[in-house]
Amino acid sequence: MRGPDGKLAQMVDDDNNPEIESSPLCGSVTRDGITVRVEIYRIAGRGGGWSLEVIDREGASTVWDDTFADDQDAYDEFYRALELEGIRSLLMSTVPRAN
Repeated sequence: MRGPDGKLAQMVDDDNNPEIESSPLCGSVTRDGITVRVEIYRIAGRGGGWSLEVIDREGASTVWDDTFADDQDAYDEFYRALELEGIRSLLMSTVPRAN
């Protein structure tokens, strides 16, 4: 769930609406005149993996199927995809990604 500022909304800490922890590595990236928002997050307090999501200016997102051991690994995968496949490949919200 996103708030009006586009950031992941912090939720009440219970089983149905767990609190979401966002990585400090989140941010906007521009390449070839295209800007995307990189979101890296996990459920707070559970020690689970980090999720990676890339959101375009229209709100469409690409979410990787797998989670990452830490937020830096997630960012590294984003950067790898950006360098190898280009930013346009990250705009395809229907293509599942695996690391």
